[in-house]
Order: sequence, then structure tokens, then C-alpha cells
Amino acid sequence: MEGQAARKVAFIAMMGALSNALFVISATIFNWGQVALDLSHMGTLIAAFYGGPLAGLTVGALAGLGSGVYFGSTSGLLPLFLPGLVVGKALTGLGVGSLSKAFNVLGRDRKAVVAILVTLLGYVPECLFTIAFFLVIIPFFAPHAASWLTPLWAGIVSKAWIEMSVMAFYMAALVGNQGFTQLVGRLWPTPTALSR
Repeated sequence: MEGQAARKVAFIAMMGALSNALFVISATIFNWGQVALDLSHMGTLIAAFYGGPLAGLTVGALAGLGSGVYFGSTSGLLPLFLPGLVVGKALTGLGVGSLSKAFNVLGRDRKAVVAILVTLLGYVPECLFTIAFFLVIIPFFAPHAASWLTPLWAGIVSKAWIEMSVMAFYMAALVGNQGFTQLVGRLWPTPTALSR
């Protein structure tokens, strides 16, 4: 039993590290001026699909640390951005994990199509939180920054939907790959659809 718990903690740590590493790559290598392709939710999505809502929530929160520190530092609003991005990304992990479990994505036919839908639907809570963050939270707590930050919300949300769509197709490929599913099954040992 202790071995299973240790493997689950290691899996969550690995997926959190993957998410933050992908954020660093997106902020440096895949950064073209004001636009960067951010695939940092890949670790969150893998954890959510294979580990469930709690694993997705935890890895999502870990994924929000790097981006929260980065955007908080560059905007001068670290006390807002750090918890805001942690909560937002955790919502996606929780949403995708809950939907994946409810629809038993890994144990059904046509799992690739369902994985795409679950990924996109699971992002909706974070999307709504992001809009509220820019239109309500920033103006309330940092009115001096609202004039230049608030207009950015539409572009940020639009870019995020594009990124989530790209990651949805990656997840469709991963959940349909038996080798990847067996590998994750060794890292997250639970009697779920993975063993079917």
C-alpha cells in the first residue's frame, strides 16, 4: 500500500514538473514576441485522465506555480497572479478529471473523440474564472493596473482555447495509445479502466 502511495506522489510530482517545464519552454523557445504557445496543461491533462479529479486538481495547482510567478513578476502583481493562476489551472484539472471519470473515457469505445470533448469542456471553469479574474478581481484589488490589464482578457482567453484544442488532440492520441496507457498504469496503480 505504501508503494502505491509513493508511486502516486511521484506521478503527481512528475506531471507537475512536466507542466512547469513546458511552461518554461513556451515562455522562452516558443515565444514569438507577445505570443507564446503554452502547452503547460499537458501534465494536468495526463494526471486528470489517468489519475482522476484529485490528481488533476493537484497537478493543475502545481502547473499554475510557474506561470503565476512569471506573470505575477512581469506584471508587478505577484500577490494576484500567483494564486489566480494556481486556482485557474487547478479548476481545469478538477474539471477534466471529473468529466473523464464520469464518462469513463479510458474504458469506452471512441475514447479519442470523447477525450477531445472532455478536455474542452473541462477547460470551461478555468475560462470563466480567467474572465472574472480580469474583469472583477484585478479591477477590485489593483485598479491602477486594470486600465492596461483588463483589455487583455479576450486575447488571453482566445489563445487559451486554441492551446486547449491542440492539447485535446494530443490527449486523444495518448488515451488511444495502449503502450502509453500501460506505462501510466504502472505509475498510477489503481483498479480503473486502465486495467481493462
